[in-house]
Amino acid sequence: MKSKTIIYTVITIIAIAVLTYLATRPTDQHDHEDELIDNQEKAASTAHSSNDIQEVMLNAEQFKAANIQLGTFTDKNLSAVISTNGYTKLPPQNQADVSVYLSGNVQFIKVIEGHRVTKGQVLAFIESPEIAKLQQDYKNSKSTLAYLKIELDRQKLLSEEGVNASKVYQKAQSDYDIEATNLHSLQRQMILMNIKTNGNTTTSAPILAPIAGYITDVNVKIGSTVEAGKPLFSIIDNTKLHVDLLIYEKDLYKVEVGQKVRFVLTNQDNNEVTGKIFNIGKAFEGDTKSIAVHADIINNDSKLIPGMYVNALIDIGTETVKALPTSAVVKADGREFIFILEDHPSTEASKEGQKEMHFQRIEVKTGTAQLGFVQVTNLQPLEPDAKIVVDGAYYLQSHLIKSAGGGGHEH
Repeated sequence: MKSKTIIYTVITIIAIAVLTYLATRPTDQHDHEDELIDNQEKAASTAHSSNDIQEVMLNAEQFKAANIQLGTFTDKNLSAVISTNGYTKLPPQNQADVSVYLSGNVQFIKVIEGHRVTKGQVLAFIESPEIAKLQQDYKNSKSTLAYLKIELDRQKLLSEEGVNASKVYQKAQSDYDIEATNLHSLQRQMILMNIKTNGNTTTSAPILAPIAGYITDVNVKIGSTVEAGKPLFSIIDNTKLHVDLLIYEKDLYKVEVGQKVRFVLTNQDNNEVTGKIFNIGKAFEGDTKSIAVHADIINNDSKLIPGMYVNALIDIGTETVKALPTSAVVKADGREFIFILEDHPSTEASKEGQKEMHFQRIEVKTGTAQLGFVQVTNLQPLEPDAKIVVDGAYYLQSHLIKSAGGGGHEH
């Protein structure tokens, strides 16, 4: 009986040991799996961190099709400025309405709208009987004046010799003076009508451009009847175009003659135009409670016309920051990035044998934005001559997203 008890006891101990082993073995394996998952999550986190720097690869055709523009940082004053708006304006001395001093009919027209003309260039010819009459009156007056000059000299001589009374000489002098004035008046009228005083009698006269510039309006056609003083053509000279900016009284004390002005034309690829203040108005513009500030345009090589609306900045300080066009910065995952062209040869060539271009995305921080430019602070060192994508960054970002979806090229 005692021996059976010992056997049962040994079997029980062995059973407990086996059960304990089986119970503890899955627990160890579960812990190991948890450790593997933790390591994978850490690796994924590290991989996400490394993805801040990513690379986009384009061949020559893709680069050309995307119209990517490269540039670099520029120094801009984006904080010590007054933001304002206004419009381009042309002084009255650079605008002209062309009219005639006699009525008549249009005989020829030699220009159309948009033509560039020089001062004194023939724009058209008009025909009128009054032109011939004016010439005839001028010739008659000139002949009469010649006769009166001879008579005046004769009466002067007789008066000096005491043959005639002095009042006869005075009458001859008066007649001569009156006719001389009449001749001068007729001569001025012929000059205004662009008629030669020593030419043959004609019924037509040319219409000349009073200033150089561009024809903006042609209000007549061949055969049209024209009236004295009625505008036939309009000409503008945009070389003296300036900008009128509206400044409110709270900022007026900050504005001075000589300060630099910058504005951007959105319809001309955001080209920046610069100017300088040359005059500050002395009265409010209507009911706007704003003062007109006039600025000359320095780099007037853009296609400016009078009346164009502009957004402008007046530099009232000298503090500058590193800036890029706003199109150079893209946003992703709540952060901001730019793309730079990597300076290394491609590992493979395109079908045409041209090398591929590699663009690296790097994170930056932005600040003040004005007139299409934004302050950019690098979060890692960049070469001073780094080639930055200033236009086309969104194309590269979308290309990067597509590549990442299909196993993009990253490092």
